Amino acid sequence: MNILIIGNGGREYSIGLKLKKEKIVNKMYFAPGNGATINLGENIEINDYEKLAKFAVDNNVDLTIVGPEMPLGKGIVDIFKKHNLIIFGPSKDAARLETSKSYMKDFLQKYGIKTAKYLSSSNYDEISKFIDKMDGKIVVKADGLCAGKGVIIANNKDEAKKAAKEMLDGKSFGDAGEKVVVEEFLDGFELSFFAICDGKNFVSLPVAQDHKKLLDKDEGPNTGGMGAYAPTPLATKELISKIENEVVKPTLSGMQKEGSSFCGVLFVGIMVVDNKPYVLEFNVRFGDPECEVIMPLIDGNLSEILYEAAVGRLKPISLKNQFAVGVVVASQNYPYKSSPEKLIKIEEIPENSHICYAGVSSKNRELYADGGRVLVCVGKGDTIKQATKNAYELCKKVKFDGMQYRSDIAYQVNK
Repeated sequence: MNILIIGNGGREYSIGLKLKKEKIVNKMYFAPGNGATINLGENIEINDYEKLAKFAVDNNVDLTIVGPEMPLGKGIVDIFKKHNLIIFGPSKDAARLETSKSYMKDFLQKYGIKTAKYLSSSNYDEISKFIDKMDGKIVVKADGLCAGKGVIIANNKDEAKKAAKEMLDGKSFGDAGEKVVVEEFLDGFELSFFAICDGKNFVSLPVAQDHKKLLDKDEGPNTGGMGAYAPTPLATKELISKIENEVVKPTLSGMQKEGSSFCGVLFVGIMVVDNKPYVLEFNVRFGDPECEVIMPLIDGNLSEILYEAAVGRLKPISLKNQFAVGVVVASQNYPYKSSPEKLIKIEEIPENSHICYAGVSSKNRELYADGGRVLVCVGKGDTIKQATKNAYELCKKVKFDGMQYRSDIAYQVNK
């Protein structure tokens, strides 16, 4: 099987690393890939999706896997299907579950799926009046894609109004803030729930928790994610059943009724309040860094699983009875500004651990840190504590100037 992976981050590297071990996989291409994916397959510098589809046809690509949200929002799946190519991911219409927060919130309300009370509007006066009726913390979101950074948690009404005004004026997130979603703040604990979907059916993956804040004890600014672990014991069988029956099933059914059947990864950001799951957001692809800890837990051929989902005949999958912890190693100035390029040196990698590379480039067969989130150190184990220990043992083997990482990933369950 020849496979094309769209994207260039740690998520795409982790997918490629999993596929590399499968005998059924013949050739792997990455578009555009990063400095380390060249060790897994071939990097392709084609940005135009029509030209990329032609490349897939000419090179007998059997399956294309889309990593990031941006290509999905721009309709790469529709373009590839027009060329009769098998591609795993939702259509442009179905991707609106992520690309438009107002569409997502309206969808949840329409199909009776629990979510925070909200207002979606482009009118500042309307938004201001809605905020005046709220108490406590207030969540303000830009409607469009903001690379995981378009959410402000305001401590009071004045902060919320200021955040909404700056979004509408284009100061905060440009065009993504032309419409704003304001919603009540839900107080509970968060889960990252993933389901592989074929349009009608789904299979659930290990439930993860990620760590958005830059610093230990969940302090500092929000980031794209500083680490994750899976499966989390906080997701009980009862809670998982509720999410499947009260969120995933009505979502797939609702999307069919909307004429946009959902095929791909449905990533549900869940807030659990009084043991009830509320939807914070939908993403329509694997999370990053959650993907890096989920891939090692999937038993069997990922290529076959995603191919069968893409053609509408998803089958049950088996999961390993293990845990995985991923620690993001970031550059010196992340997430404030870019950092100088730095040479990466890695000592011998300990057993039951591996690295997923993200913001790296390659020169003379050496890797350089040239992005914000540089790599993810992943540890596996029969317990979360063992997996955490293995991940941090690997972190000690990584060296580059200015590197930073949190020391408390999976603290929620390692107390």
